[in-house]
Amino acid sequence: MKTIKNENSPELWLVVITLFSIMLGCRIGLSVRRVFEEVGKITVHFDSENLDSSMQSSNMSKIYIAPNPCKTEGLTTRVLAGHPDFSLRVNVGNQTVRKPSYLLILTVGIQQKDIVAKIVSKFSDDFSIILFHYDGKTSEWDQFEWSQRAIHVSALTQAKWWYAKRFLHPDLVAQYEYIFMWDEDLGVEHFNAQEYIRLVKKYDLEISQPAVKSNTNLSWKMTQRRKNVEIHRFSEEQPEYCPNPFSPPCAGFVEIMAPVFSRKSWNCVWHMIQNDLVHGWGLDFAFWKCVEKPEEQIGVVDAQWIKHLVLPTLSDESKSINRTQARLEVRARSHAEWKEFEKRMKEAEKQYSVKL
Repeated sequence: MKTIKNENSPELWLVVITLFSIMLGCRIGLSVRRVFEEVGKITVHFDSENLDSSMQSSNMSKIYIAPNPCKTEGLTTRVLAGHPDFSLRVNVGNQTVRKPSYLLILTVGIQQKDIVAKIVSKFSDDFSIILFHYDGKTSEWDQFEWSQRAIHVSALTQAKWWYAKRFLHPDLVAQYEYIFMWDEDLGVEHFNAQEYIRLVKKYDLEISQPAVKSNTNLSWKMTQRRKNVEIHRFSEEQPEYCPNPFSPPCAGFVEIMAPVFSRKSWNCVWHMIQNDLVHGWGLDFAFWKCVEKPEEQIGVVDAQWIKHLVLPTLSDESKSINRTQARLEVRARSHAEWKEFEKRMKEAEKQYSVKL
């Protein structure tokens, strides 16, 4: 029998393949279109803390994207440096760097340089020293030997708590057991820093201050020096100031003039400082929130006391020609900040109680 050869078979296969490709392309096209229609419904989550709740959600149109691995997760533990510090390093050689245990911080102007020098003389080499210069003058302090080992930070007409928020993050001061945040107009004839620290440790004070004598009346009786005692934690004020005798300023209270913070308490206080409220008024009425037992862990050290010299300092750097007017303006701003701080604290506490 003779076999009949199909001369058109290659062309027929080509037609079949072409038709199949067209159908497959249409199918893929429709599928891609559906995917793009669903993109608007997709929620992308970058927060690793919410991973579990996202995965458990019934809405499966949520995508979790892992955090960038090129952070500390990508480094070995041997190369992680941990907390920084303020210890000065040598540029050559292998000299061992001694790390002080405590930190003294003073916000200063050159007009008070002799008073500041006396303050520094009461602190040993076991203290790092930081000077915040509100008048912009730093090289003028070179006449003092201790100034060569101090750290100088300058920003014109800025107050102590402005500096603190920007340059004293808890990670930066983590090496220090106690942090002294002092004003510059203090007499220290009857003060010794090492003895002060001994008493603070003896009575387990997380937040403290030296007792104060002043040329004028003090704002609060709590800070006044008492004789024949080493420390005190309570005071009596006018009834309108202390409806609760266990609350500030009758207990759990020190002023912002010369506070001393433990490492642990500073970690809390720093976060409470507001970026825009630079004078710090009202902070001292909230310090108690940063310790577990305010009536026990906040106190005034009477055995090591200071004198408030009541000198005009930062207000004299005002551009105003009238210094008296400038001081009144600073005081008015401080009172306004106090009210604003109280308002924010009340709102924060209200929001916290609602969450509970």
